[in-house]
Amino acid sequence: MSVPVDDHLPHPHDPFARVAPEWAAGRGPMVVKLGGAAVDDPEKAPWLWSALATLHDAHPGGLVLVHGGAVAVDRQLGALGLASERRDGIRLTPESHIGPITGVLAGSVNKALVGWMNRAGASAVGLCLGDGGLCSVRRTQRYAFDAGRVGEIVGGEGRLVHTLLKNGFLPVLCSIGLDDEGAPLNVNADEAAAGVARTVHASALLLLTDVPGVLGRDGAVIHELDRAAIDRLIADGTVTGGMIPKVRGALEAAEASGVPVIIAAWNHPGTLETLARGDWAGTRIVPAAMAGGQHGTHAGQRPAREPSAHASAACAAGP
Repeated sequence: MSVPVDDHLPHPHDPFARVAPEWAAGRGPMVVKLGGAAVDDPEKAPWLWSALATLHDAHPGGLVLVHGGAVAVDRQLGALGLASERRDGIRLTPESHIGPITGVLAGSVNKALVGWMNRAGASAVGLCLGDGGLCSVRRTQRYAFDAGRVGEIVGGEGRLVHTLLKNGFLPVLCSIGLDDEGAPLNVNADEAAAGVARTVHASALLLLTDVPGVLGRDGAVIHELDRAAIDRLIADGTVTGGMIPKVRGALEAAEASGVPVIIAAWNHPGTLETLARGDWAGTRIVPAAMAGGQHGTHAGQRPAREPSAHASAACAAGP
């Protein structure tokens, strides 16, 4: 018999001891998207896993980790003599590729990250998007071309994740979904994180990157941005080239999930420590529903000033 689970239960390690951090949107869990070097070679940053375990304990709703693993997938496909093609920012996934991709993401990469989180003192549980009906996934219909077994999240139910969080576990989700027939689908990790954040009623989505956030020309991190500020920075030529899709991707994730997206550095221990204290870190990108007309502030300031006229942006795209 299923038991209803409150979507906004506090984390059991710290029940009601903390109010929701000021950068969050309620007491739901924080979804953290991991990618890049942190996933490809976790031994390079052993402190990261301890910092995530600390943030899991400190945040009222706990953490949910979502990861990709593009480098590991490329390596495995190459070893099998399978050429991988990307188009419009996604990895085309023919039938012959979905098995190896699933094995890497749901197998070796996921279990390595679970192992590192357990070593750091968390009780981690490795899952895929399809486990427990967390995310309903179908073959993507967004592209004019056939992307193969690429999936998109179209719904879901967060009971499994909330049950795990309520009992002190830390879910670690790979970006493999299951279609209605139970067959695997490859979901872009950034899109997976946004979909999970929406499904579990997250308080925020944290994109851990190799940069501290969106930077002004003076090198200071801009505190908060919304669509209007981002469009203005792109229009005036401040944000250019490869930075444009990266910043827009973070905005799309905020709009898709309905919660703020925080761009912050995974390779700086102080970032997660600051978040664990409930303070601001990185750049918060807010969806339209939360935008209050006050954006573009720099680190150390509350979002109460007009946006900076000049900023440069950098954030890592998902696998």
